[in-house]
Amino acid sequence: MVEAFMLIQTEVGRAEVVAKQLAALAGVSSSEYVTGPYDVVVRVAAATATELQSVVVPSVQGVTGITRTLTCPIADGVHS
Repeated sequence: MVEAFMLIQTEVGRAEVVAKQLAALAGVSSSEYVTGPYDVVVRVAAATATELQSVVVPSVQGVTGITRTLTCPIADGVHS
């Protein structure tokens, strides 16, 4: 399993709507709208890095209202 966080900027006033739309997509584990330099943070997952890059990330980027994304692959999880 390959996972990443995607940091997303949206059109003004669209963060909540975009976060809700993203939550329904395949490969999206969680979707939150936040404050700060980014408007939405999603956690995405796929079986392989290729699937993540070729299927999941483009489906997220295709949501109306998104202006910019930054994908941050998770190198290693820390569990308590």
